[in-house]
Amino acid sequence: MLLDLTIIGLAVTLEPFPVTALILLLSTKRGTRVGLAFVLSWMACLVVVVAVTVVISGGEPLTKSSAPSTAALIVKLLLGVVLVGIAVRQRRRMGRPHAPPTWMARLDNMSYASAALLGFFLQPWSLVAAGAMVVLTSSVGGFWEYLALVYFCLLSTATLLAAELYMVFRPEAAKETLGRLRSWLDTHRDQGIVLISLIAGLYLMASSLYLLATAS
Repeated sequence: MLLDLTIIGLAVTLEPFPVTALILLLSTKRGTRVGLAFVLSWMACLVVVVAVTVVISGGEPLTKSSAPSTAALIVKLLLGVVLVGIAVRQRRRMGRPHAPPTWMARLDNMSYASAALLGFFLQPWSLVAAGAMVVLTSSVGGFWEYLALVYFCLLSTATLLAAELYMVFRPEAAKETLGRLRSWLDTHRDQGIVLISLIAGLYLMASSLYLLATAS
């Protein structure tokens, strides 16, 4: 479980779009406050998904080779296929101009509720769903298993938390550093999406196929 959650968590935290969105929010007049709403909404989504999955499973892994276990692995496999498809689609779009999203025009007047809603919509839900499938097929009943879930939520939010805290404690330095990071992300966003989606997708496909093949 830990390896799966680490790979998925890294893919989530390195997604370029949410990081760029937070940097833009932090650059506004109420930057740290609307940024905090964005980050808290982002983390709340992860916590709720993980908590609901644990409640549904009762902390017990699905019985190996049972219909629910097989279905969960197939869903995980399909999510891997979706991520690979995203990588292929983004690779074909590289070099094309991107129209700015409509929410960017309302940055300076964005409310806390709108920032929180943005955090919800920019969540990479295919990766979050993959994390839920990992939890569903794993045993979660002891201290270390719950610690692994906390680790997953923190890892998935690490880049956003780091940017928010940096702006709070070192605002002047943060503006310059995050500005350079945004410029770099604008230039390398497509490559980042392709690489992250491809690695995560292939890993999910390979691990799911292995578990399906060895189920008995």
